[in-house]
Amino acid sequence: MALELRQNLKLTQQLVMTPQLQQAIKLLQLSRLELLEVVQQELLENPMLEENQPLVDEEKDRDVLSDKEQGNKLSSEEKEMVTNADWEDYLGHFSSTSKQAGSREWEAPEEMQSYETRFSSKPSLQGHLLWQLFLQNFTDQEVMLGEEIIGNIDSRGYLKATTAELALSCSVSESAVKSILKKIQNFDPVGVAARDIRECLKIQLESLNETDPILMELVNVHLEDIERNRLAPLLKKFKISKDLLKEYIDVLQSLDPFPGSSYGTEDVVYISPDIYVYKYENDFAIVLNEEGLPAIHLSPYYQEAARGNSSSKKDNDYIQEKTRSAVWLMKSLHQRQRTLYKVMESILKFQREFFEQGVSKLKPLILREVAEDISMHESTVSRITTSKYVSTPFGIFELKFFFNSALTMDSGGLVGSESVKDAIKQMVADEDPQKPLSDDTIAGNLKKELQVNIARRTVAKYRAALNIPSSARRKKFF
Repeated sequence: MALELRQNLKLTQQLVMTPQLQQAIKLLQLSRLELLEVVQQELLENPMLEENQPLVDEEKDRDVLSDKEQGNKLSSEEKEMVTNADWEDYLGHFSSTSKQAGSREWEAPEEMQSYETRFSSKPSLQGHLLWQLFLQNFTDQEVMLGEEIIGNIDSRGYLKATTAELALSCSVSESAVKSILKKIQNFDPVGVAARDIRECLKIQLESLNETDPILMELVNVHLEDIERNRLAPLLKKFKISKDLLKEYIDVLQSLDPFPGSSYGTEDVVYISPDIYVYKYENDFAIVLNEEGLPAIHLSPYYQEAARGNSSSKKDNDYIQEKTRSAVWLMKSLHQRQRTLYKVMESILKFQREFFEQGVSKLKPLILREVAEDISMHESTVSRITTSKYVSTPFGIFELKFFFNSALTMDSGGLVGSESVKDAIKQMVADEDPQKPLSDDTIAGNLKKELQVNIARRTVAKYRAALNIPSSARRKKFF
């Protein structure tokens, strides 16, 4: 086979993702907080970008200047009255010196406390236990063992190491570890450092001086029966009445199976909606939430420098590059807000009954329908609805919430899956606790109310998605 050189002309079409286009796509799927971080970073890195200062500050500055000018116009007599005034008598109760201080001189601190010092940090479980450990009259070896035990306690309050492992790591006897462990288990919260839930509950019962043999056997043997609501066999086994068994269960329910959960480090996550939808007379108003987002513009100083001839070619190239980057960022931000508004406007058009009557009227909707309505690509709608939230008259929802699958009705129409879930949730809330509805019964009720054929397994799937237990576990025995 001979080797030869050839020249071929080939015409192809491909999509080239420029850095500017990648940035615009990235901005679409960012949440409000992430977008704020990106804009703040650009303000730091790009000298061509400046943040618009609010006019309120300028008005305040004018007021302060006018006050100073008026003060300078005081007459000599007025200035003397101000200088010789007894400000302590004038201030009275509002003076910095309290009545209890009397004639003693009060010295103001050199530096006032900062804003952060007014808040206390959330105590951790390990910190709380170590604080109690150091208050005990323990030897150095016992303190060392206590620190090792506390270091092996998880966020729920359970000990994740055996006494043999702790004894080996500290080079002490296992009996010494058990002795300190028993003392730590009676720290606050009681039951911490237990190996399992049964030991945790028994420690709490001992602290309450509960020694009833039936109660102890319920903890040792029948916790799973109580959890699964299998109470009838317990009545036969212990030969007790329903009222007495209810008292035992009430005692167990008053205990804390996870003593460390109250010291969790997870903070509450607050959602700031990107869009507000208000009902105004017979229509709805869409308002974009731009609070906290800085309004940016091109720096006039650098624009003037770019127009001048004093700058070198290297400086001019740098300024032009940063100017293009700044202009593209502003266009991308404007395009993001415009796309978000158009998508929300389209969702409002398709789901108007939801905004008027609630979740029960949510219709089936897919991304393609909104994309075709606003003449955009389906991927663009998917990106702009990611991590975006809207405040409606019925609560705050993610934009993805309005896109749900469809179930066919007997009449041939369609009903949204979220509407079916809401109906299931309402049925469970209205049921008789002693005779809860089974999945088959719920499926039959859905056929009657919504005219939709739904299988029992589908009801079970929707119920699990709503974190609703089965009918056996929902049943109230008492």
